[in-house]
Amino acid sequence: MSTADERRETVLRTAMQAFAARGYYGTSTTEVAEAAGISQAYLYRLFPHKEALFIALINHCAWLMRERMSRCLASAESTDPAEVLTTMASAFRGLAAEERDLVMVLLQANGAASEPAIRAAVRDCYAKQVEYVRAASLASDERIRGFFADGMLGNVLAALDVAAVDSPWARTLCGPGHGHHSPPG
Repeated sequence: MSTADERRETVLRTAMQAFAARGYYGTSTTEVAEAAGISQAYLYRLFPHKEALFIALINHCAWLMRERMSRCLASAESTDPAEVLTTMASAFRGLAAEERDLVMVLLQANGAASEPAIRAAVRDCYAKQVEYVRAASLASDERIRGFFADGMLGNVLAALDVAAVDSPWARTLCGPGHGHHSPPG
């Protein structure tokens, strides 16, 4: 990997934290460059503008999700569509637990989709994920829609740390077996 490729990876990791915390509109390229240990001028050589950086980050998140699901499916023992979807959901939950910023970036990307280029990148991300899930699971459109609906709700619940809320509404949204616990106190 070239030095520029290595720097791009470093910038994407740094940008993931910054954009997860403050979103597209609240994050400056200056703070991303400083956190990555590079000049803003060098950041602009790697990514011509903030929008390009954010789109690269969306694409990076899509790659991370697909990579994790692919690795988990490689060791799956069943080809039953429902079991494949369960394996993929588990793979994503594991990734989301390790990379909480990824979930936040995905939510921030949805929120910034009023920008045409970001909207196109988010659509492309969804399209790639849906087609990958379709090809890997051979599930019906209804099951795939349910898979993504549950995943999106799970992202929102994770972002809001609803698992730490001990109340009927939180238990309803989290569903059975999602490890509700009382908030620390």
